[in-house]
Amino acid sequence: MTNDVESAPRRRRDAAATREAVLIAAREVFAEFGYDGAGTREIAAAAGVDARLIGRYFGSKEGLFTEVVERAFEKTLLLGPGHNHEAARALLSDHGDGPADGLLIALRSASNERAAAIMRAHLEANYHRAVTDGLAGPHAAGRALLLIAVCSGVQLMRDVLGHSGLSDDDAGELVPYLEAALDAIVA
Repeated sequence: MTNDVESAPRRRRDAAATREAVLIAAREVFAEFGYDGAGTREIAAAAGVDARLIGRYFGSKEGLFTEVVERAFEKTLLLGPGHNHEAARALLSDHGDGPADGLLIALRSASNERAAAIMRAHLEANYHRAVTDGLAGPHAAGRALLLIAVCSGVQLMRDVLGHSGLSDDDAGELVPYLEAALDAIVA
């Protein structure tokens, strides 16, 4: 006599698909609740997996958050000399994917020291140095931060707050003004 449990084929877990499901769920949960409000159990439930898999795949909530931040900010915008028109147009055009999750994650997680440190490290490694290296003249590091801050502010107003004054209808008319502001910082 065979045992039904023994004869049933074991379902194999697709590690890559499971990991991806956790990252997608975590991005949504961190965007909605921030680092402090997001629990690993809630993230796992949203992904349809056991919470222990977060530890297996990411080591900890902090490790998961680090990967989510890296993904949320992986779309890079070229900033600096020769790129300001394209940057202005991109910032004022429809992104098609709703509110900027990365910005929501940053806003809702910044009050946690460790989460803020993770985001600062990512910003420094992936944006600040690259923009600084592309700028000539005095105060390049400070001017690079100003460029990043202006772009983040435009994204906040348009994609998070949904300010109608920055709608696609107005984008063409506003691009030269934003480009001039970016040019002033680059000069």
